[in-house]
Amino acid sequence: MWVLGLNAPPMGWHDVAACLVDGDGVVHAMVEQERAGRAKHGLREHPARAAQACLDIAGITPADVDVVAVGWDMPRHATRTDFALDPPVPGRAWRFGDSRDLLTNGLGWRVDALRHPEVVFVQHHLAHACASFYASGHAEAAVLVVDGNGDDESISIYDARHGRMLVRRERWPLPHSLGYMYDAVSTILGMTFLEAGKTMGLAAYGKARGVEPWPIFDVRAGGFDPPFDLPPYALHRQVIDAWWAHFARLGFRPPRGGSFGLDAEPDAVRLAWSAQASLQEVMALLARRARDLTGHDALCLSGGVALNCSANGLLPPPVYVPPVPHDAGVSLGAAWAVVPPPRPRAPLSPYLGRRLPAREIDRALGRHGLAAVDATPGGIARRLLEGRIGAVVTGRAEVGPRALCHRSIIAAATDEHMRDRVNSAKGREPWRPLGPVGLPESEGRHWEASTLHRYMVGASLMTDLGAKEVPAAVHVDGTARPQVINREDGVMWDVLERFKAEGAPPVAINTSFNQRGEPIVDDAEGALRSARAIGLDFVVLEDRLADLRDR
Repeated sequence: MWVLGLNAPPMGWHDVAACLVDGDGVVHAMVEQERAGRAKHGLREHPARAAQACLDIAGITPADVDVVAVGWDMPRHATRTDFALDPPVPGRAWRFGDSRDLLTNGLGWRVDALRHPEVVFVQHHLAHACASFYASGHAEAAVLVVDGNGDDESISIYDARHGRMLVRRERWPLPHSLGYMYDAVSTILGMTFLEAGKTMGLAAYGKARGVEPWPIFDVRAGGFDPPFDLPPYALHRQVIDAWWAHFARLGFRPPRGGSFGLDAEPDAVRLAWSAQASLQEVMALLARRARDLTGHDALCLSGGVALNCSANGLLPPPVYVPPVPHDAGVSLGAAWAVVPPPRPRAPLSPYLGRRLPAREIDRALGRHGLAAVDATPGGIARRLLEGRIGAVVTGRAEVGPRALCHRSIIAAATDEHMRDRVNSAKGREPWRPLGPVGLPESEGRHWEASTLHRYMVGASLMTDLGAKEVPAAVHVDGTARPQVINREDGVMWDVLERFKAEGAPPVAINTSFNQRGEPIVDDAEGALRSARAIGLDFVVLEDRLADLRDR
């Protein structure tokens, strides 16, 4: 049996993705549409290319698929008059709840009139909850889903146990959305609703400077409310406008010209820090509520807000966040809602995308006139310790928005100026942090230990030793968002071991391998083109290393 899970609202929306799971709940492939289609977040696209990539990885065809599971309750939307998603793009939408139309127009499949896959629609927050719980390896857990909106809720709490359906215990309406609040802050600062990570990075400057945050949510014992009164099914635009009006009442003035500097626009820093501080307070309240309602100590997070690593890192353990807590993850959760793993397994591997074929690498190197040498850990480590900036494209691509050393730009972290060099090369704002990657021995040594470092989804305070030895990885508030790798994770394990042998700390900078405004690279030609555009010194493609500065 094969189940193809999709994040595929009828108008495309964002973070479109596909995931392929067998009848035992084993994940064979997961691909985000942006990687295959090359438009960031797959905004308003259908998941046709992502779905085909999953089938290609598994070596099957559409005729082999038994069930297509969609992580949205579209038939429910089709019959409602009190709630609506943003309007679709004319001529590009498949009809709400129309199974055959999804297969033909959404996926581009030619289906038999009598025999085609069953199409199942899964509640959006249930799909989020399944993705996090079954990926965690826990036998039972409280699951907290927090995002912009689900089908008609913004926050949900589930009681999850293997061997039974997940049970929803509580939910909050759309005006309470933490995701919408963060959207409102990001957009009024001149960013987009998909750039919450930039807002989070900016907020750290308010924290570091001791800025007094403005009041955002009204938080009380056992609950919280927004500072306005809207109906439960208010539209996204209505909620954003209500937040903007609240910011104006606080005295906030938008940045001039839609951009800002940290010193020239102190209101921007104060608003970002206000949003982050309030979000952290509400997330702590919700985590306690989830544990109290379910009686479980283990807590699984999902939804786009679960990408807020600063808030995650402040929650009492045990906490699990998957590598795909955002909307792309509902493709995985929708499939698992149909065929859940029968028993707890090891936490999900993030390496579920495509691998670069040798012939593709050869063609790309030839087109760029590059001669490659064997990519040895010693050669990579030597270049990094000499101050060069490189990239690695090895093994199967990681899923999720965080590069996890299979599609990463890498550099030494011992020189604090390296942060500015990498940010400048990638066209990133100078105030944005870069995450470190380290061996397990760095846990508790270079940064405070946490279970959230497997997928770079939790921030931790750097230790005094970490701040001294790897200053390029320290953010202005003294934190970092680390990745701790395993021996099985690929070449970076051996590179960091070589760092140790050379007397350097076993920590490097790790950031996503992509140009500004583009998705993470997914093919050899794109890797070389991006490496040259960024100005990297070298790039590793599987077992080959190409020096780009020695020609």
